[in-house]
Amino acid sequence: MGDSTASLRRKIASARDLQSVVRTMKALAASSIGQYEKSVAGLGDYARTVELGLGECFRQGGVTAKPSGVSRRSPPEEIRAVVFGSDQGLVGRFNEIVVEHAITALAALPGRPRFCAIGERVQARLADAGVRLSEFYAVPSSVQAITPLVGKILVAQEASPSHEQSTELHLFYNRPSATGAYAPVSQRLLPLDESWSREFTRSRWPTSLLPEVMGIGGATLRALIREHLFISLFRACAESLASENASRLAAMERADRNIDELLQSMQGTFHRLRQSGIDEELFDVVSGFEALAPR
Repeated sequence: MGDSTASLRRKIASARDLQSVVRTMKALAASSIGQYEKSVAGLGDYARTVELGLGECFRQGGVTAKPSGVSRRSPPEEIRAVVFGSDQGLVGRFNEIVVEHAITALAALPGRPRFCAIGERVQARLADAGVRLSEFYAVPSSVQAITPLVGKILVAQEASPSHEQSTELHLFYNRPSATGAYAPVSQRLLPLDESWSREFTRSRWPTSLLPEVMGIGGATLRALIREHLFISLFRACAESLASENASRLAAMERADRNIDELLQSMQGTFHRLRQSGIDEELFDVVSGFEALAPR
């Protein structure tokens, strides 16, 4: 009986230690979600400014004319896919969902897909699927670390041998949803064709004071295009990180509930065993007293 209660004490102590770790991870995930969501919200106003500038450049330069840095749409010779995942586990099916979405979406497109994986876990999932991996980057650990990652992706895109040819660049990542979960989404960034430029000309300038585009040789347009690519990649990475932490938070909440139920069960068993031991000792005392009592 003593061994059983001692064993339960050790199990209860281990479960409580594990629960403290789980609750610490819950707190870290909750705080991380906040910083990434704030970065996405803060990026919104700047993104809107860049879109307005692009629209005005296309209107003043002529939508039908091919702007500098914008190419006409042609069948892609190569498709470069950037898939955002996680470096760490305890995120449920976070990586599996985005990989399945990317493979399904690219299977319907012409061209040779070439994958860039962001995160060790998603890299392993892509390798298991038998796709061609060309690049790998670690997942940023903070909002400040997103900017260097975006710079590396853009530099690799410009250094690609097919950069000046018909190349498509697609982003695949998980985006937080209104229900508190996440959903896989995709975005085509390149090539910058005429249909892409027309999207920006639909929105008019918000005030009656119309701007004037300045810049020699389309320098302003090229600068705005670079900012548009940067914003799109930054937002995709931040939303993926927010989704990752939301998935981890949900997993830790489930683990916390399971540990609570396990603790209640073990504590109930422990109390029953201890009471049973006490009862047996009392019965032994009573029996001994009755045996020694004079008749």
